Amino acid sequence: MAASKSKAVATTEEPNRRGDIVRAAGRLFHEKGYSATTIRDIANAVGMRSGSPFYHFKTKHDMLRAVVLEGIDAIERTVAQAPDPKLPPRARFEAMLRAHLRQLLGEEGRDFAATLLHESRHLDPEAQAEVVALTDRYEAMWQQALKDLKRAGLIADDSRVTRLFLMGALNWTVQWYRPDGSKTIDQLARQLAAFVIGLPQSK
Repeated sequence: MAASKSKAVATTEEPNRRGDIVRAAGRLFHEKGYSATTIRDIANAVGMRSGSPFYHFKTKHDMLRAVVLEGIDAIERTVAQAPDPKLPPRARFEAMLRAHLRQLLGEEGRDFAATLLHESRHLDPEAQAEVVALTDRYEAMWQQALKDLKRAGLIADDSRVTRLFLMGALNWTVQWYRPDGSKTIDQLARQLAAFVIGLPQSK
């Protein structure tokens, strides 16, 4: 009877811990690297028994896949919802920059970005293909934003190379941005918009 009751409690509580596991895994993959992180490390980080994460994930690889794919999905949803479609192209572009940087440079976003940049090589080919598909879909939004800017006469080049330069600049901020530094995230967004479009910069 006691064992059945314990199992019943676990099955009602464990479904609520999946997000905690993904966040903890992302942080540990960022801090220690994928190879050096154990299932026990992840379980300890969320106050679970070492076998409990297997309620949600079959393997550590599945956790890595979740960190990367759910991170891409989260930033895509955030950026897609950021700009008011009624705004002119320049304002929509800056709103997208702000949303991307806010999502990326937040505590969880930094863990996701570092894992994507440095640990996604551990993903199997199927998961790698999923990453490519999601990334392509996300970057298509930015390609459209660049097309809108060019159509409005605000930039001269809306090519794929321009998009790659832009995404590289955005994503590499996770390597050097410090929350206690001289620039806020919104200031960075305005400065990058000024660099791409030639907007007057606010001091």
